[in-house]
Amino acid sequence: MAKFVSTNSAAVVRQRPARVTGVVLGALLCASAACWLAPVAAQQKSPVPDLAGDANTAWFVIGDEFLPPPGGGPGPITFDKRYPYVDNGAARRAGIQPTYRVADLTNPILQPWAREQMKKANDEVLAGKVPFRARERCYPAGVPAFVVYTLAEPIYIVQTAKQVTMINQGGPEVRRIYLDVPHSAQVKSSWYGESVGHYETGDTLVVDTIGVTTRAFVDNYRTPHTDKLHVVERFKLIEGGKRMEILITVDDPGAFTTPWSAMHRFRRDQAGPMNEHICAENNPNYFDYDPVAKPQADKPDF
Repeated sequence: MAKFVSTNSAAVVRQRPARVTGVVLGALLCASAACWLAPVAAQQKSPVPDLAGDANTAWFVIGDEFLPPPGGGPGPITFDKRYPYVDNGAARRAGIQPTYRVADLTNPILQPWAREQMKKANDEVLAGKVPFRARERCYPAGVPAFVVYTLAEPIYIVQTAKQVTMINQGGPEVRRIYLDVPHSAQVKSSWYGESVGHYETGDTLVVDTIGVTTRAFVDNYRTPHTDKLHVVERFKLIEGGKRMEILITVDDPGAFTTPWSAMHRFRRDQAGPMNEHICAENNPNYFDYDPVAKPQADKPDF
């Protein structure tokens, strides 16, 4: 298999917990809001759900928008109803033009400074500028935005006894979840933070993440966060393993007025073996419209 290394990509060295050994490529998740404050390491071990499938199996996102939580309550940022978001696929099917995202700033979850920052981004879009989107500019997604990072590229999951690794082929973007261990005493900020997890009820992977850099956004609406961000995801197999439902809870008192929740879904399908697709080397700037320059590494990872 090709090595996932590029001196041009936004590769970031992730710190692993001091009590964990071995780094392997790993897995996609499972999420629900209940019991999200429970210590991850305190959970009793459960049968391991098959998130990986075979070498030709991958997960494909069903839309790149967070959905409202199934039980109601505070939910994610969505589009301003005056300016509906239409992705490329929906536009082709409907025979209309796609649109860029304009965030609904009436959502009460936003702290005033976050709302003001997002208003500036909205104003730029409404003025005809191209907005920043992590995938289009070859930046890492952050958490929980990893699960809405791209519409087209598959996500492969690798499961081992100590780690689950999720690999978005478009980038590639790699996220590591360390199993049955607590968070490190000191967590160094990084694009995907530090994720620890455990299995529950034989069909769910629970992931607890802290330490996500404030350079990342929470979603595709450029919603900011602070260094207090705490995300819990529950990746649950449904429909006999053909689909995966992700329930997400986000808490960040610096950026949000209240904890909020969201949901997302993936479908399992045949994708063939994973291919190396280096975003920064396959993303020419044909029309000179770059809102943000693509990231460049000062030196190779190793």
